[in-house]
Amino acid sequence: MKIFLNFLIPAILFAACGPQERISKTVFDEVNKGMEAKKLSEAQITQEAMIWGDSISNEAQQQLMANLHKAVNEQGATGALSFCSVNAAPIIKELSEKYGVIIRRTSTRARNEENLPTKEEFPILDAYQYNAENGIENDPNIQAIEGGDVLLYTKAIVISTEFCLACHGHPKKDIETGTLSKIDSLYSRDLARDFEVGDLRGMWSLKIPKKAVVLRF
Repeated sequence: MKIFLNFLIPAILFAACGPQERISKTVFDEVNKGMEAKKLSEAQITQEAMIWGDSISNEAQQQLMANLHKAVNEQGATGALSFCSVNAAPIIKELSEKYGVIIRRTSTRARNEENLPTKEEFPILDAYQYNAENGIENDPNIQAIEGGDVLLYTKAIVISTEFCLACHGHPKKDIETGTLSKIDSLYSRDLARDFEVGDLRGMWSLKIPKKAVVLRF
């Protein structure tokens, strides 16, 4: 199964003046010059959103992992679970507000039910899983949603090291008894266990308004 890109309808930028308004030719030319600079093609908008989405998701991943490593070093895996349940969401929210996009981590095997995929995310996750099971590389994907006004950027999340298995590996084999009890107490419907290194954990999902992409220029 391949994931294809859907492109947006070109952005149309316009300005209007009331019938009684008058502006000088110099100002008029400057405005038009600025507007011309922001007229991006479909391909340019998609390309820039892809680059931006990759940058934001990398920043989010780095912040989460840095804080998680710190929590594990200070409190152990069991104590770090409390950090994840309380602090992960605010970190993602802060980055979402910083960039004016909606950032999510989602998985069909989520620990927190709020991270289960939406109807837009599920087919992409399904495709990523198919690729992972068949030795096909999972590249980031981007496609238009919500009538073409928003770009959905996604990137696969993989269990990259054994560090992750302390909370997401096999019960008793990888996850200590105390940690497992803590998981069960915090997440009664936990699905995020029995992973191995190299498995697909889920994906980053970013809703990027095309207007936000244009305004970055």
